[in-house]
Amino acid sequence: MRAASRPRPSSRWWPPGLRGPAAAGRDAILQLPSAPVDGPLPLLLLLHGATGTGEGMLRRVGAAADEAGVAVLAPDSRGTTWDAIRGRFGDDVTFINRALEHVFARVPVDPARVAVGGFSDGASYALSLGLANGDVFPRVLAFSPGFVISAAVHGRPRVFVSHGTSDPILPIDECSRVIVPRLRSMGYDVAFREFDGRHEVPPDVAREGMRWVAARAG
Repeated sequence: MRAASRPRPSSRWWPPGLRGPAAAGRDAILQLPSAPVDGPLPLLLLLHGATGTGEGMLRRVGAAADEAGVAVLAPDSRGTTWDAIRGRFGDDVTFINRALEHVFARVPVDPARVAVGGFSDGASYALSLGLANGDVFPRVLAFSPGFVISAAVHGRPRVFVSHGTSDPILPIDECSRVIVPRLRSMGYDVAFREFDGRHEVPPDVAREGMRWVAARAG
């Protein structure tokens, strides 16, 4: 489940606001900020919930990412949800590595502001992948996660978690209110945002999360 791709210097820039590439079937889509950004971009690898798509996730939070100046790579899982949710890490990590390599070869990315994030099943997968690859993803963003899959950890990423207090799908008391204290006890820096809502990413929470991804270290 190790992420092999790394940001590297690139002189190529795709046009601001570009969304692509995406082919027929399950693929990935890249959204760049609509306004020019000075210097390398923050990049969020954004993972959808069960039965979702990358395009669907961009509809949820793409405007907030654009406002914050964050580039978003939104892949589709190979199946109806991310592989390790129902078994083991495999084809999804392989595809994510290929998609990241494609972006890193074409877009200047700030290594200090590379994040993996997601919603619901995608948040659980992002937490699991991010803790195992904290040397690649110094930031992990989890909107309404359910659990963390046990794996060897690398690096020490910062973590942002949000969860609705009335979530009927992944109840906060059984999920984030367990996950967050456990991460903090392990020494992780965790920002926890509870909100009055259900299984969702409210616009204000999306904006807060994207500003957190975009913020420069220090």
